[in-house]
Amino acid sequence: MLHQYHHQHVTQPLLREALQQLGFDLSAGLVNALVTEGHDRFHAEKEQILAAGLQTAAYVQVDDTGARHQGHNGYCTHIGNDLFAYFASTGSKSRINFLEWLRRPHTDYVLNAAAHAYWQGQQKLSAVVEAAVTGGPRQFADAAAWQAHLAAVGVTTERHVRLATEGALLGSLQAHGIASDLVIVSDDAGQFDVLVHALCWVHQERLFAEMLPFSEAHRAAIAGVREGIWQLYRALKAYRQQPEPAQREALAVRFEVLVAGRTGFTGVDRTLKEMAAHRAELLRVLERPEVPLHNNGSESALRDYVKKRKISGSTRSEAGRRCRDTFATLKKTCRKLGVNFWEYVQDRVRGAGVVPRLAEQIRQQAAEVGPRLAVAASL
Repeated sequence: MLHQYHHQHVTQPLLREALQQLGFDLSAGLVNALVTEGHDRFHAEKEQILAAGLQTAAYVQVDDTGARHQGHNGYCTHIGNDLFAYFASTGSKSRINFLEWLRRPHTDYVLNAAAHAYWQGQQKLSAVVEAAVTGGPRQFADAAAWQAHLAAVGVTTERHVRLATEGALLGSLQAHGIASDLVIVSDDAGQFDVLVHALCWVHQERLFAEMLPFSEAHRAAIAGVREGIWQLYRALKAYRQQPEPAQREALAVRFEVLVAGRTGFTGVDRTLKEMAAHRAELLRVLERPEVPLHNNGSESALRDYVKKRKISGSTRSEAGRRCRDTFATLKKTCRKLGVNFWEYVQDRVRGAGVVPRLAEQIRQQAAEVGPRLAVAASL
């Protein structure tokens, strides 16, 4: 019963009232302890879900939303795909923060090919700084050891520290089995632009939908661009369902024609230019047909957090915030895997071991889906 209430995210006062109606007169402190403590087995399984999900994934969809904690603004990030969902709440958001979540439960920093590729790519870390960073050990156990290394080699500038750290975190991901070609699908938030990035077409269209027309000509221009986006979206969707290499060039040309169009209205034309700058990310599906064209999965996954934020405001204890993330992860992952969540909770509480570990089920289902994707991509 208690776990069922926890699963439904019922607030502590409502849970206490329900228990009183059943004849249990418990203090608020005891109710809090029942809801937030003694869940180590669930927290551990949550981390196993992330590791299995990332190691077997061709892509993940990511997004974040506000999640207040102890009266302060914070954020909850969702990472997931068709087989798993993972939620992580923090006080701030950055690329380092995102990469730290991706590498969980590991804590190390690794200097390898992935780190070098990141530094030598669009980040353009200077050769002098890179030489200093890589002039000693190649792996560091935790943040303290990593920061001590940077200080020892004289890398203290904020930008250099940030880029060096991002590269070392990407190195850790690769060292722990996360593919360097993992696609990250997002709505264009900068912190998610790592590994192989793909953008949400629905979000791009929304930029035009939210424009406020000031004349009939302006309204017509916006409508024309939106219609062009949806026509190309439908064509890309058809390609994704039945990919044929011969179609790639034609679809790429249609994209170029769309974003090269000029309406004479500054806002519309500027947004078209921005779309052109993200050509590779918007056309990722042409080379990777398994990648979705939108980020609706992440946006839908975060709706429960938005609802809870509107109702109860925020979490008050670290244990409460951790439990909120853990049970949201377990519930939504069970749903994706076709596992009854209530039966799963009963199995874990009783120690029956009848319901397989969720990480095992992710790996099994990913292995079954993988060959089908490979065949589709080769058509």
